Amino acid sequence: MGKTPKLLRNEPQTELERLVTAAQDALTDTMVERLSVTAANTLDVVDRLNDEDTRDAIHYAVDRLTELHRTGGLETLFEMVTLLHAARNAATDNIVERMFAFIEVMLNNVATEEMAVLADNLRISVDQAVAKAEQAPAKGGLVSTLSLLSKPETQRSLQFFMLMGESLQENSRNS
Repeated sequence: MGKTPKLLRNEPQTELERLVTAAQDALTDTMVERLSVTAANTLDVVDRLNDEDTRDAIHYAVDRLTELHRTGGLETLFEMVTLLHAARNAATDNIVERMFAFIEVMLNNVATEEMAVLADNLRISVDQAVAKAEQAPAKGGLVSTLSLLSKPETQRSLQFFMLMGESLQENSRNS
């Protein structure tokens, strides 16, 4: 007669044989199918990791994560994500409507033709001042400073800035 398999004989089993027997008894067809799908998916991921671009991208990401962790930036990153998530959750329809109403009021008050003319005049004045300053380099010393202060245009400019500062202070107190 042929040899009787060890498992059918009444001999003691090794631990590995008992493990294989238990696994055979416990595995259902569904479990085997899920294990084979999981193994196939794992092999697919490992195959994608063999692609040079994917491998380089993963190495780059791991290097940056290590650097962020070392510098403390990783904590900041997670705090920012938490803050953005909280802001997103807090953004109810009412808050969004109020925010757009505020933006509309600001644009109506600030984005006027008068403000555009003022901004353009300021830009032109700054450009002209830069050009004149480049043409006439400053002379150093106390005598040059006193000479500059004695000129009427310097005194008018200083007086203008002082009056503008006083006006800003008065307007900020009244508002």
